[in-house]
Amino acid sequence: MDLTASVTDHGGSLARARTLFPDAPEPWIDLSTGINPHSYPLFDLPATCFSRLPEPGRISQLAAAAATAYGAPSASHVAPAPGTQILLPLVAALVPAGRAFVLSPTYAEHRRAAAIAGHEVLEVNEFEALFDADLAIIVNPNNPDGRVVERSRLLSLAESMRRKGGLLVIDEAFMEVGPREESAAGDVGRGGLVVLRSFGKFFGLAGVRLGFALAAEEEVRRLEARLGPWAVAGPALEFGLKALADSSWQEAMRARLAREASMLDEVFARSGLPAAGGTDLFRFFRLAEAQRLFQTFGRRGILVRNFAERPHDLRVGLPADSSETGRIEAALRDWSDDGKG
Repeated sequence: MDLTASVTDHGGSLARARTLFPDAPEPWIDLSTGINPHSYPLFDLPATCFSRLPEPGRISQLAAAAATAYGAPSASHVAPAPGTQILLPLVAALVPAGRAFVLSPTYAEHRRAAAIAGHEVLEVNEFEALFDADLAIIVNPNNPDGRVVERSRLLSLAESMRRKGGLLVIDEAFMEVGPREESAAGDVGRGGLVVLRSFGKFFGLAGVRLGFALAAEEEVRRLEARLGPWAVAGPALEFGLKALADSSWQEAMRARLAREASMLDEVFARSGLPAAGGTDLFRFFRLAEAQRLFQTFGRRGILVRNFAERPHDLRVGLPADSSETGRIEAALRDWSDDGKG
């Protein structure tokens, strides 16, 4: 497998969008990523977070804040990192190279990361097939369709992995806007289980590059050894400490995103396009003319996520304001009118 060539487009590339649609109006509306359009409020950072290496004590505080926010057993069960992307091959390498099964369709980088770690990788469509793996990988809630696997089933799989020395990896990047009772974050102390949490998506600060692996203490120590000292940059540390502790902002934002996701569903439904799934950070659509809709949006300067391997699927993030919603409505009218012609 050519691991360099297999890096996949994941959305969010406005340079690619401008190449595809050179005559589209500016500014572009990027609805291709599933990142919260309402970011956590920016604040003044201390000069020392730029001029000094992060103190180990501050990293420990960040791990404790993440443990509280995500429901991990303790700070010693949390490995902070510069984004979950860098964690993927490190986590996959926690078990010897063997057979890695990914519950698909889902985020493409899990397959590539498992291959980097030396595993033979297979994408499977049935949850029960994961029991035959040495490394089982699930995105929960799933990207792009929002599928949720119940915690009880996940724990059964984790127990099976633990008994045979395997590992279950659950990517909970969108669990902040999912059914949090189905999170396995509180169960990582049992072993055989790693839960990944992304900071940037829910807090709308993807450029900060911050993420966490929640795991048994031994696995956390192994990950920290591979990440090395000062893995999290000073500015990311400060944003993480403040935002993760701000439970009031988090609760208010969950309510706001739920309202806005419902409103976006209504906009599409008026054009005869009911959502087929998703989360409160993105909506998922499946339709025969998905590629025509992608093109219509692109000509209007709106980037949504299409999938070359699944041409009937589209993922659409939330608009930031009423102006962006108006442009979506205009694009949908174009699409409907073109279909009548």
